[in-house]
Amino acid sequence: MTASQQPESGANPSNAPQSVTGPRINKGLVIVNTGSGKGKTTAAMGLMLRAWGRDMKVIMLQFIKHTTANFGEQRAARRMGIEMRAMGDGFTWRSRDLEHSADLAREHWEHCKDVIVNGGYDVVILDEFTYALHYGWVPVDDALETLRGRPEMQHVIITGRNAPAELVEFADLVTEMQVVKHPYNEGIKAQPGVEF
Repeated sequence: MTASQQPESGANPSNAPQSVTGPRINKGLVIVNTGSGKGKTTAAMGLMLRAWGRDMKVIMLQFIKHTTANFGEQRAARRMGIEMRAMGDGFTWRSRDLEHSADLAREHWEHCKDVIVNGGYDVVILDEFTYALHYGWVPVDDALETLRGRPEMQHVIITGRNAPAELVEFADLVTEMQVVKHPYNEGIKAQPGVEF
């Protein structure tokens, strides 16, 4: 930021958090990482690692990734004793049977609802869950009702593109990640440890 772009002393840029006056509130947050840019799941895993470091009970429930996925995050989670469950059939744009993909998502969501309401977790990550909402495989109203009924101090992080407007409105924290530059556009393949 150049000197001419800096806000006047005491001014607050329009997107900066406002200061909190009065007593602070402790509550479980609903966090949404959405947008077309890379890093939505990565940011959620960073939060998961931070919470795990605070001895919080964490779980990541993955919607699109195949049940037999063995990406870097699954390998790390096993070593650290972090629970991570995938229940998908791969990326939807490669699916040969979208109805089967939808059935898996609906089945996984029923399991996720039980984990959220009864599982005893401090942090629940619903990785790539927005796809199930966007495609109509899981009703947005059902998701919001479940989030409303979760334990008071439980944090739920939801990742994926095309987050429905109702979810964005409901969430406490929403970050939209946008692509500025991506190596894929230069013909560079996905890299181990960066993308998987």
